[in-house]
Amino acid sequence: MAGGLVGLLDDVAALAKLAAASLDDVGAAAGRATVKAAGVVVDDTAVTPAYVHGLAADRELPIIRRIAMGSLRNKLLIILPAALLLSVIAPIVVEIILMFGGCFLAYEGAHKLIHALRHDDHDHDEPAVKAGPEAESNTVRGAIRTDFILSAEIMVIALKEVLDEPVVSRGVTLAIVGVMITVIVYGVVALIVKMDDVGLRLAGRPSAGSQRIGRGLVTGMPKVLAWLSAIGTAAMLWVGGHILLAGTDELGWTGPYHLVHNLEGLVADVPAIGGVLSWLVNTAASALVGLIVGGALVLIVARIPKRKQPDTPGTTDPATAH
Repeated sequence: MAGGLVGLLDDVAALAKLAAASLDDVGAAAGRATVKAAGVVVDDTAVTPAYVHGLAADRELPIIRRIAMGSLRNKLLIILPAALLLSVIAPIVVEIILMFGGCFLAYEGAHKLIHALRHDDHDHDEPAVKAGPEAESNTVRGAIRTDFILSAEIMVIALKEVLDEPVVSRGVTLAIVGVMITVIVYGVVALIVKMDDVGLRLAGRPSAGSQRIGRGLVTGMPKVLAWLSAIGTAAMLWVGGHILLAGTDELGWTGPYHLVHNLEGLVADVPAIGGVLSWLVNTAASALVGLIVGGALVLIVARIPKRKQPDTPGTTDPATAH
């Protein structure tokens, strides 16, 4: 028994040394993965405040905390093990899932853009928030279900960045990304939803400077959310298009991404700004692909007949009864 315990401790020490030795690599991989997931992260940050809209001020932070914990469970207890298993037994499936995720991002970005051009603000239905613990629980459950889709996309994007790493490093990196993104997203969400209260308190102070800052916060936060939504839309088109370009290249259809690389080569040698221009070309091409694919998906979805809800007895409109 003692020998077994000593052996176990040796193994733990060896793993600890391995983790310490590769900490820089894991941190760098986590950073790259987080940047690639930017489109989903910004969209998540922009959408989540809707779930606490209309609630009493003292219930906003507790609900955000519950949603954040649900998001963390989604990432670490469900998505992370499933993603690691797939990366070991069927790595090609990760690429295929990522391609579907790229289509989803492109669709969401194009959908938001079309609604913005139509001046339609009903992109996302806000949950019906009413007083009472049952309604609050329903709101939290709905937010966690929505978060699951976004979290899955974030984790698969992150996994794609570390597929060449050992499985332990993959798991550590994904865990870091999951925790880091959850803290960032819901920390920012908490800050956003409480900023109105801070502004109102400052506006109520006798100092003219405090009042100006308070009024600025109250009137400025809707604009911040609007900007977040716009940035999220652009990021989703860019990231979605880039995933599709890179994915098709890795799956054997090299033509589209080869064309983008050729376009980058045309500006890469421009003195001082060649690197920036190359990035802009790649970004613009990715966004264009995202817009084309997303727009096509929006049109396809719009043509799918919606299933009619059965009429409830006694609710037939007399004007349409004939």
